[in-house]
Amino acid sequence: MTRTILISGATAGFGAATARRFAEAGWRVVGTGRRADRLAELKTELGDLFEPAAFDITDEAAMIETLDALPAPFRSVDLLVNNAGLALGTRPAPQTKLSDWRTMIETNVTGLAALTHHLLPGLIERRGAIVNIASVAANWPYSGGNVYGATKAFVQQFSLGLRSDLHGKGVRVTSIEPGLCESEFTLVRTGGDQAAYDALYKGANALQPKDIADTIFWVATQPAHVNINSLELMPVSQSFGGFQVHREA
Repeated sequence: MTRTILISGATAGFGAATARRFAEAGWRVVGTGRRADRLAELKTELGDLFEPAAFDITDEAAMIETLDALPAPFRSVDLLVNNAGLALGTRPAPQTKLSDWRTMIETNVTGLAALTHHLLPGLIERRGAIVNIASVAANWPYSGGNVYGATKAFVQQFSLGLRSDLHGKGVRVTSIEPGLCESEFTLVRTGGDQAAYDALYKGANALQPKDIADTIFWVATQPAHVNINSLELMPVSQSFGGFQVHREA
């Protein structure tokens, strides 16, 4: 039986790599995102196994309208990958823009919750699975992480809550929490600052989107009685620093 995966934020990074990994394994793939041109490129690359669904995750009405209009074979979703998300800015909280905080919350929290709520009845009916992409920032705070880290802590806790609420339904739920990974994420966060991107990843041997895609595939293809509750992964080059201490002059 051919299974169907829906991936939010499939236009780049983790999402695009995950679309390729699952299509390669013969899954039907629904890829969502704002950039219809990127989705069209994936459609050309992946062929009939891929169905583009262009909408902004923060627009609930557009999301419902687009998903309800999917071709019949793509409507029965077995696996939801909540990947759409972003960070904006790297400055400490007093120097940030409230509009950036709102955008992160609307995308990483509200949009994710709305998409999950819409697909839950079908996932329960099919005894499917949900993979939520959180971050090490959910567990390990750092200067400049502020609202981004808080939204990913929501994703982590929401995953645990779903597991509890779906007890006995046969639906598996996993929170995947990556560390440093080389993707467009950093360009978005820095407003397209290529120099900052290059400096961050230079010599770091960071995780790659394919590493995350392979991890999602591993989680999704475990036996039906096995649930991976959470999985945190980092490149070997990244580890834990000491606590900050401010000293009076």
